[in-house]
Amino acid sequence: MTRILLIILLVVGVALGLAGCGGAKNESSDTSASTPATTPPPAAAAETAAVAAATTGTSKFDAGARAGEAAVNGGMASKGERLFTAKGCPVCHGFGKKITCPDLVGVSMRRTAMWMENQILHPEVMVKEDPITMQLRKSYPLAMTNQKVAPDEARAIIEFLKQKDAKAGVKGVKG
Repeated sequence: MTRILLIILLVVGVALGLAGCGGAKNESSDTSASTPATTPPPAAAAETAAVAAATTGTSKFDAGARAGEAAVNGGMASKGERLFTAKGCPVCHGFGKKITCPDLVGVSMRRTAMWMENQILHPEVMVKEDPITMQLRKSYPLAMTNQKVAPDEARAIIEFLKQKDAKAGVKGVKG
């Protein structure tokens, strides 16, 4: 009886995780073409090179300074960490590991804050219009769902991602 209950709980947990992370055909988060100042982890570097080679266009949201080049706002980062967890982001995204969606280590030095914000706020639009997101969608089994994040919440999540990169020692991030 206990074994059956555990199996049921496991199935329900997986179903809830997939529902929270994605499932629709409109995707993704962050990882792709790096900048010269970036030193992503080995897994992210390989992914970055593959996406850069395959991407034919450039994103109108990813021109300019990388998000991680700006100092981290610690207060916003704390709020962002809570939101990251509450919205279920860890179900699909890891730090230093690929779960079902892009590894987020180094994302703040691969992407601009504007690109990251648009990806968080409008993933269903980005997958149709943004060359980076379209390429990422080809590489991952799950589409990023719109988690109904407000713009100020998206900026807090970005601060959290910058803080994670700073703590991981990703070059260019100011803690």
